[in-house]
Amino acid sequence: MDLLALILEKKTHLARMANEAGAAGEVLAVSSTGHWIARPKGAVLKLLLGELAQTGVVIKASSFDAISVPDWVDMASPESVRAHLDQMIFIEIKTANQARVKAGFGGFFFAITENEIAAADQLGARHQVALFNKNTGEVMMTSIPDILARSRSMTWQLSVQL
Repeated sequence: MDLLALILEKKTHLARMANEAGAAGEVLAVSSTGHWIARPKGAVLKLLLGELAQTGVVIKASSFDAISVPDWVDMASPESVRAHLDQMIFIEIKTANQARVKAGFGGFFFAITENEIAAADQLGARHQVALFNKNTGEVMMTSIPDILARSRSMTWQLSVQL
C-alpha cells in the first residue's frame, strides 16, 4: 500500500470515528437528563417542524439534537405539539472528549453550523447549546450568542458538496 492510500484510509477511519463519538455523546447527554428527548424522526419530526413553520419558525432538523419537553406532551399529536411549542427548548449538543478541555469548557474546539445559527436566531431563548464533557460528565447550558461572545478565536469555513 502506498503512503497516499494509507493516509486516505486513516482519514476515512478518523472521520467515521469522530462522527460515531459525537453521536454517542449526544445519546449519553440525552439519557442523563430526565426531561430531554432525542430529536424525533420520521413523521413525528415532520409534524414538529410543520407546527413550528406554522408559527413562522422555519428551521432544519440538523439544527438541534434534543428537545426539552414537558412530560405531558404527546409528540405524535398535532394538537399537543401545537399547544406546547412555546414550552419546548431545542437543544444542540456539543460533545467534548479531549483531555485538553478544562472545567468550564476552556480549550473546547467545535463547529457551529449555519443551520444552528439560523435556529438560534429564530427561536431565541428556546434554542440552547449543551456543552457535554464525556470525560468528566460536566454539562454546561449556554447559547450561540454566549458562545460567540466567549470564544477566543473563530475560523469560518465553507462546506460544499459536489
